[in-house]
Amino acid sequence: MQLPNHGANPQNVYRQLGLVMPEDVYDFSENVNSAGPPPFVEARWRTFYPLIQRYPDPDGEPFLTKVAAFHHVIKDSILLGNGASELFAVLARRYACKRVIIVHPTFSEYERTLQAVGANIVPIIVEDIVQYALPMEQLKREMVNADALYICTPNNPTGVLPQKVELEQLMIHGANVNCELVFDEAFIDWVDEGYSLIGHVAKNPHVLVVRSMTKMYAIPGLRLGYLVANPAVVRELKGMLAHWNLNAFALVIGAGCLDEQYYCQRAITYARNQRDTLQSYLQENGCQVTNSVTNYICFALPKNQSADAFFTYCLSKGVVLRHTHNFLGLNGEWFRIGIKDITAMTYLHNCLQTWFKAN
Repeated sequence: MQLPNHGANPQNVYRQLGLVMPEDVYDFSENVNSAGPPPFVEARWRTFYPLIQRYPDPDGEPFLTKVAAFHHVIKDSILLGNGASELFAVLARRYACKRVIIVHPTFSEYERTLQAVGANIVPIIVEDIVQYALPMEQLKREMVNADALYICTPNNPTGVLPQKVELEQLMIHGANVNCELVFDEAFIDWVDEGYSLIGHVAKNPHVLVVRSMTKMYAIPGLRLGYLVANPAVVRELKGMLAHWNLNAFALVIGAGCLDEQYYCQRAITYARNQRDTLQSYLQENGCQVTNSVTNYICFALPKNQSADAFFTYCLSKGVVLRHTHNFLGLNGEWFRIGIKDITAMTYLHNCLQTWFKAN
């Protein structure tokens, strides 16, 4: 089954499978905040219009200052990117022709960007998908001869949060064996900033943390992310980026988003309630479900049910799930569901109920 390597853009799934796309489609394959952008974006939209007539700030203001204040770090330790995807592309150049460990299943962009620069990739697969327990001893052994280790925390696509104490142990080990650690925290704001590793960067020059503004603030069309690392690393990476790599709308709206604490807390509460309900329902119907802490879950059908038939059935009903054919360790047997609004979640429940009753 040949399918797109990312969620969103559901029309591509239907086209590649040769299926007719229903008039009404609910796209659960992408996992941005179902509430949409914070209200101030629409309320102030006309005031942003003049920004289109001039070049954006070359240093990334006012967003750069806001990020520094939000995380209590110096501005020289921050690199802004046109989405986290640009940051992973430039990071890959740092590890060109080097040895890099990737913990799977995980975000496919790590491997894609590293392969493009000739990196020697060492895949390590987590066996316990539900809890996503890191194989610590294996990781430590491989780190001895590696230049970098990539870990997604919380993990995408399972939504599971690795134990912070284990990540801290890997940081200590990385310092001893000269192995950098790249932590992707694109979904950490669905949990709590207390689980972030950004606070460790100042004293650990071998630690790099990547963040995304896309998921929590529902602004994927603006493309905005940032990286926090040692200033020397930031200077090196910045030299590889194009001048004015961020647009003015993203910089101003991104700065405003970091003030939206009430908006974030409402989104977290809603996602947790919907996630708990969906997890329980799937488990009651014999599914394996990951211990997700994010705005999405990952699940596998009972062994006697066909994953491909289920995926096609959902598409016929206008329900687009995120397939896992390109996730090492999941191999198409699992599905990721992004939490959506009440209308979509109700439709999903009815779709699933029809399937489980017939199977």
